[in-house]
Parts: sequence; structure tokens; C-alpha cells
Amino acid sequence: MLAVILSGGSGTRLWPLSREAYPKQFLPVVTDETLLAETIQRGLQLDENARVMAITNEDHRFVVAAQLHAQASQRTEGIILEPVGRNTAPAIALAALAAGAESDELLLVMPSDQVLKDMKAFREAVDKGAEAARAGKLVTFGIVPSSPHTGYGYIKAGKDQGGYADVAAFVEKPNEARAQEYLDEGGYLWNSGMFLFRADRYLEELAEHQPAMLAACRQAWEGKEGDMDFIRVAREAFEACPDDSIDYAVMEKTRDAVVVPLDAGWSDVGSWSALWEIQPQDEHGNVCRGDVITEDVSGSYIHSESRLIAALGVDDHVIVETDDVVLVADRSRVQEVKKLVAKVKASGRLEHRFHKKVHRPWGTYEGVAQGDRFQVKRITVNPGASLSLQKHHHRAEHWVVVKGTANVHRGEETLLLTEDQSTYIPLGVTHRLTNPGVIPLELIEVQTGSYLGEDDIVRFEDTYNRV
Repeated sequence: MLAVILSGGSGTRLWPLSREAYPKQFLPVVTDETLLAETIQRGLQLDENARVMAITNEDHRFVVAAQLHAQASQRTEGIILEPVGRNTAPAIALAALAAGAESDELLLVMPSDQVLKDMKAFREAVDKGAEAARAGKLVTFGIVPSSPHTGYGYIKAGKDQGGYADVAAFVEKPNEARAQEYLDEGGYLWNSGMFLFRADRYLEELAEHQPAMLAACRQAWEGKEGDMDFIRVAREAFEACPDDSIDYAVMEKTRDAVVVPLDAGWSDVGSWSALWEIQPQDEHGNVCRGDVITEDVSGSYIHSESRLIAALGVDDHVIVETDDVVLVADRSRVQEVKKLVAKVKASGRLEHRFHKKVHRPWGTYEGVAQGDRFQVKRITVNPGASLSLQKHHHRAEHWVVVKGTANVHRGEETLLLTEDQSTYIPLGVTHRLTNPGVIPLELIEVQTGSYLGEDDIVRFEDTYNRV
């Protein structure tokens, strides 16, 4: 079995914790593990021979690679990069082509940002689905509903086939009254977005129902190139691919769709209220994470990242603090957080896209202070990692080593700096920073100049093949 993990979402509904450049699947929002790491482990635990493949985009590739290698080690089948987003149906087609057009290998497709608390129940459901998938069925997993939820699509189960049922219909997200009718009637399940089928059967269904999509994906796959851990498909061919979800492109059209009921403590963690629902609450119905003090507070989710939150006399609220944003919202309106994100984006700010700590393939940098013609950053370089060989047209840089050892190439010079030592990189001078040690390198960088944007970088060489 090949676990195919879809990791391309931006997760704006959990803003400000989740940002475009580092969305919720990369964060430990429920346990100490990230949602992506838990998804990888879920796939590997199904079978001692199971392997994992990830599908992601250019912006997230290095984070996915780091978490995939940390969890899966030698049991990975690579990371497919989508040059542009074309929804789930083409992404899964690439995974099926990677498995082999004639392959009867089972593909278990899972989004990277979901929670499943009961692994035993999940394994049992996958076992039931595998039986149907080997026989040529296209399996989806329907979540046994616990409430008349209006945020999910529904699947109406048809004739029972023993462990799974025919799909009678896929139903769009209902209003509250219709959702209650579904719950009262029974036989309706939440659409989980997880699927299981043979690679060859999925491609057969695409050939029948979406031939243009399949042709574009085949052409993109045939033009693929390797790049470190990544498989880059041909951009022009993939850009020409129709944009559609697997639900619309295949599952609603095929005659072989079946659904396996799943009751395993599932959540798509699609909002702050969903996160509040799935975590242990105190005697007042509060979920508090981080440094939080409350008095006369009930039914609230309060999350502190970097400082004390003191809440008094509020009910049914969401309060989330990061080092650059504080969100305060009525818990019943958290689906509207995306409106705030849109306003942040429209104003020209960057808090919708980046955290204060920005992740790079070599480590991280974090803004400490900024003013007219200067800014201060804290830079952490992973052991053995190196920044690109580069220069800047508009800024000079001063580096002070706080921890570890820095190998600095500055023009024609090579310097080895240890703790409390510093150097200066004049404007226009080619330079490179490397950590030759076995512990993280930490330094303070002071930038001065007329323009301090991240796009003032001219790269000459780069370990990570960045443009």
C-alpha cells in the first residue's frame, strides 16, 4: 500500500497560527506532533511494507521534505511538486502514474491536516476498504456524524455490501435544518476527503470521465525531472490540466464508488471551534494552551504562544496570541476569520503569509527589531546547512555569533567565527554563511541600508536549487 499525502493547503481558517508560508499541517496544533507528521505515521502504521509519497507545492517543499524524512526514513517514494494548483483529481493522477499506469497497487489518499484519534478503528476501516479496492471499487471513507454539521459535504450510503456500502449520492454542504434531517434519517456520513483504490482503476476512471485531465497529467509526468528529494513535473503541460476535485471529476461519476463508515475521532481541524471541540476541556468548558490565566471564563479556546493571556468575564470566545498577532473572536463566528485574513492581505501587510519566525531549508530567521534604514534578525542555521552564495545591492550586514560556529565566505576571504565573535559584510560583497558544526548556529544579524526587503538577494550558488 502506498500512502499518498496531499499537503498543499494554506489553512487560513486557523489564522494567525496558520499562515500561507507555514500552514496548519506543519504545526503541532493538537499534540506535540505536527498534523503532517501524524498523517505520515498513520500511513506507515497500516502495513510493515507501506510507503509514503507526498504531493505539495514549491513554497512548502522543504518543510514537507524535512518532516517526511524525519518520520519515514527509508520508506518514502519521493515528493511530487505541483508547479501550479489544479485541485485534488490531477494531484492524485500524478501519484497513480508514479505507481505505474498498469499497477494494481493500492493508493490510500489522505489530506495532511486531519486528526484521527482512534488508530485501531482507522486500520479496521482501511482493511475493509482494501478488500473492496482490490476488487476494483473506488473507496471513500465517510465519517459517522456526531452533530448536524453544516461545514462538511455528506455521503448518502446505499446498499450495504458487508463492511462497506454503495454510494447512493454525494451531497453538498447543507444548511442546519437539512443537516439535522440527515442526522435524524441516518445513512448519511460526512465526506472525509480520504480515498482508497488501485492505481490502475483510478486512471481507468479518469480516462472515461476526464480524458483531457488524464492526457495533461500523462504529458506532465512524462516530462518530469528529478531535483534532490523532489519530482518536478512539466509545468506547461500541468498548467493546461483542468482544475477539479476528485469528488466532481471521478467519485460522483463512477459506477464503482463505495463508502466505508469511519468512527475514529476524526476532525479536519477546519476552524478554531473545531479545535476547541476535539481537545480536553476544563470544568468551565475552556481549552487553554500556553501561558493563560482565566477568571469567570467559559466555553472558550485560549492559545498563547509567547506571553501571558489574562481573560476575565468572557464566554464562548477564541483568543489566540502569536508573537505578531492577537486574534479575539466570538467562537460562533470563527469561520469568518478568512475575512480578516483578506483585509490583512489587501492592506499590503505580510502577516497573512509569514510568521515572525520564517522557515527556510537551512533553518529559520526571526525579526527582532526594525526601524528607518535598519532591521535586526535572529538567524538559526541547522548543523551542516549553508545559505546561498549571494550579494545584496541595497544593504550591508553585521553578524554576531551567539551560539555555535560560523564559516563565513566574504569576498575572497574565509573566516571561522565562534561565540561572541562578529564580522561585517559590506554592500555588494559576495558572501555565504555555513554551519560546519554539529549544533545549531545562532547569530544576530543587523541590516542597514536603503532597502531591506527579502527580494534584494542575488544568488550565485545554492545547495537547495532555489532560483
